[in-house]
Amino acid sequence: MTRYYLGLDGGQSSTTILIADETGRVLGRGRGGPCNHVSGDAARAKFFLAVNDALRDACKQASLSPANIEFDSVCLGFSGGAADKDAYSREFLRSKRYKITHDAEIALSGATGGEPGIIIIAGTGSMAFGRNAAGATGRAGGWGYVFGDEGGGFDITRRALRAALRFEEGWGPATSLHRMLLDETGAATANSLMHRFYTPEFSRPRIAALSQVVSHAAESGDDAAAGILRGAAAELMTYVDGVYRQLFRTGEHPAIAHIGGVFRSEIVRREFARLAREHTGSEPTPPRFGPAAGALLEALRADDNQSSLSSVPEWEK
Repeated sequence: MTRYYLGLDGGQSSTTILIADETGRVLGRGRGGPCNHVSGDAARAKFFLAVNDALRDACKQASLSPANIEFDSVCLGFSGGAADKDAYSREFLRSKRYKITHDAEIALSGATGGEPGIIIIAGTGSMAFGRNAAGATGRAGGWGYVFGDEGGGFDITRRALRAALRFEEGWGPATSLHRMLLDETGAATANSLMHRFYTPEFSRPRIAALSQVVSHAAESGDDAAAGILRGAAAELMTYVDGVYRQLFRTGEHPAIAHIGGVFRSEIVRREFARLAREHTGSEPTPPRFGPAAGALLEALRADDNQSSLSSVPEWEK
């Protein structure tokens, strides 16, 4: 009798589900909307809709009935943590075993193919998470945009706007970031843009997306922009250093993977790789698989199944 496993990546922008058999072969995949919040009736309704949409599509591809299937093991990784989603998750998924965790753990599992290591995540915010061969885990960062998230997209844009403001007020060096930020947003001055950043017009993800302006400025030779990106790489490395000291001994060379939009910058990737080699002796790499595949690996491991994944969709690689 075939045994079935499910991995779920529930985030701020979408929900992804993968279903596999006991050999690790992916049979079905499905996607739904965001499911990171369950507080309030409307949020709970969106949570159930997103997960059910993804489950329905994944079961359809796997030729399974979402109403009748009982999984041997499931792993669900949620942005924002799992504590408020545990009970709801058991309502729509029947399984012999449940692992309900946070998105960083499944991102690490996907990135390293289930092996020990450290993942550094730098999107809107930033954090590092690791696990060693003994199964001990550690994390650093992820404190949010007010108290942390150094090296993340929001932090990069904040530093860029500060450079533009200093130039505009006459007490900072010239930088093309001033013109480029105004052109990108249609603002008249850096000061007016700063005030707009405090309004609902600019959500944190929208502000973070402007970090790509910094990359373009740096590629065009702007020293201030390049310095911001090198600084971001250094901040991200401090998180990795923290996790490394928690979990690994000096001389160990764990796998280090990076994920998130900040690493689209060649300057960030190059500087981060240099620092990682210098500090840990490891060569950082892009993730092997995405978080949903990581959740699927965690579901298999929870059932003492050491199978590798196969037939993983391209968008999960």
